[in-house]
Amino acid sequence: MEQLNHPTTETAVQKVNLLGLDLEALVDFCAQLGEKRFRATQLYRWIHQRGVADFDAMSDLAKSLRTKLKECAEVVALPVLTEQVSRDGTIKWLFDVGGGDAVEAVYIPERDRATLCISSQAGCAIGCRFCSTGHQGFSRNLKTWEIVAQLWYAEHELRRRFESPERKVSNVVMMGMGEPLQNFNQLVPALKTMLDDNAFGLSRRRVTVSTSGIVPMMDRLSQSAPVALAVSLHAPTDPLRDHLVPLNKKYPIEELLAACHRYLEYAPRDFITFEYCMLAGMNDSVENARTLVEILSGNGQGTGWFKLNLIPFNPFPESGLLCSSPQAVQAFAKVLLDAGVVTTVRKTRGDDIDAACGQLAGEVKDRTQAVVRMQKKRNGESVEALRVG
Repeated sequence: MEQLNHPTTETAVQKVNLLGLDLEALVDFCAQLGEKRFRATQLYRWIHQRGVADFDAMSDLAKSLRTKLKECAEVVALPVLTEQVSRDGTIKWLFDVGGGDAVEAVYIPERDRATLCISSQAGCAIGCRFCSTGHQGFSRNLKTWEIVAQLWYAEHELRRRFESPERKVSNVVMMGMGEPLQNFNQLVPALKTMLDDNAFGLSRRRVTVSTSGIVPMMDRLSQSAPVALAVSLHAPTDPLRDHLVPLNKKYPIEELLAACHRYLEYAPRDFITFEYCMLAGMNDSVENARTLVEILSGNGQGTGWFKLNLIPFNPFPESGLLCSSPQAVQAFAKVLLDAGVVTTVRKTRGDDIDAACGQLAGEVKDRTQAVVRMQKKRNGESVEALRVG
């Protein structure tokens, strides 16, 4: 296994990082060098299947091609700032993406799978109340190579560490920092590399994009790279979802559910997963659960087209929110199960290293003044509550 290298100021500016090219883009790149398609396929396999970064080590490439590649291209991983290992085996990496920003990726090993949670943005502009990344604000979209580099590093570093050629990442979820569909043009080539049999060869069923509900981009994803879809719902009514997920004011629940049904025509699974963060006294009542069943199964649609993933909230001081009690979660789940809804309660993983759902924060220069805006919003809510009182 090649030693994973890191960028230098000189090469980062002058050379193309091949981690950012899907196969068709790499074919075009090689064509500009006067090389045929099969050379691009060979190169793609060396990079992604074998994790090789040194062109001289790519033994079946013509020496002339290796010379040309060294002049204009590179395979560069993101620098790792920190690595934390949880008592349950979860690993969290903090990657330096330059400009004072850093993003996190989390490796979650389980008995029957090993999932890598990948970031798509430095920070997030959606501003969901229960997400620590959203409270951090937004800095920038990640480039395609920065998205792929998280998987490339994790897969080949774990193979090296465990001295095994076997695949270490079986599932990828775009559920790290950021809203993936706000970075659509950089996301799709990354997904194609994850899915390509000449690269990581992951099944479309094993790659999941999580979205807060950007309806037009959901439709575009269905035509570009229709992988599994998870939708952050978190509320059964528009007024409550407006409060928890501000994007709902632009794409309300009715529009969102219609987009989900359209997506199902192209999805690799026959269901959509809805994520639902359990917040004490906010969205966790039995009545909330009944309303949720009504809106999702209404108009004769039944309960077979979706699954519910109930997520215990991981509190952080700035949110002003609390986690639902185990009893409240069980009562909520019972309503769903009794209605025939496939329901799971997500097991918290990596909470001792702040790697659990909603905890990823990285280090981001907040260029959107999210902290100030959220504080003003909370202050306004407090004033309104006093008026009502």
